[in-house]
Amino acid sequence: MRRVSRNSRAVILLSGGIDSTTTLYLAKKYGHKLFALIFDYSQRHRREIYAARKIARLNNVDYHTIKVNIPWVDSALTRNDVKVPFNRNLSNKQVPSTYVSGRNIIFLSYAVSFAESINANKIFIGAHIADYSGYPDCRPEFLGAMEQAINAGISRKGIEIVAPLLNNTKKEIIETGVKLKVPFEYTWSCYVGGQIPCNRCDSCRFRIKAF
Repeated sequence: MRRVSRNSRAVILLSGGIDSTTTLYLAKKYGHKLFALIFDYSQRHRREIYAARKIARLNNVDYHTIKVNIPWVDSALTRNDVKVPFNRNLSNKQVPSTYVSGRNIIFLSYAVSFAESINANKIFIGAHIADYSGYPDCRPEFLGAMEQAINAGISRKGIEIVAPLLNNTKKEIIETGVKLKVPFEYTWSCYVGGQIPCNRCDSCRFRIKAF
């Protein structure tokens, strides 16, 4: 990623987790003026919304919290009758029950509208290798195709989707975050919800293993 002027505007999808928070600190390092989108899609782990807002405020990043209503989604993150998997094989390449249909397509669509409206030329997303092993909307081919599609459908061309951690493992992401002084203690990973991490869901276990 090339170094740019401090006046360069960029939109970031901020979830409040390790990946998007480290992405925010990377984007700041490279001089971008950031604007964050935080999504409330009735996820059971609503604690991540508060984490994202805290991270944004700590960095003086303007943010919008967007309420997205997707009641038809059959996901453990949005439905109480679908269980969050515990102690799953982390190397399993199957799409897990925590997948939310079209989530990144929806989020990136909002980000495109926002970016075009504020003359931002980049959209940052914290997708990475461990995610796209199981989540189809985190894969490099999807992000590349999405970038092509959005630029075919907007009036001001040249918006780039940037995933600076795409080829990094979770451990490598944490190592990068430590160098950037990311306050990991304010991030949230657990899928289950509540006030303390469950330490058994995929996200908790990836976090624990990486640290």
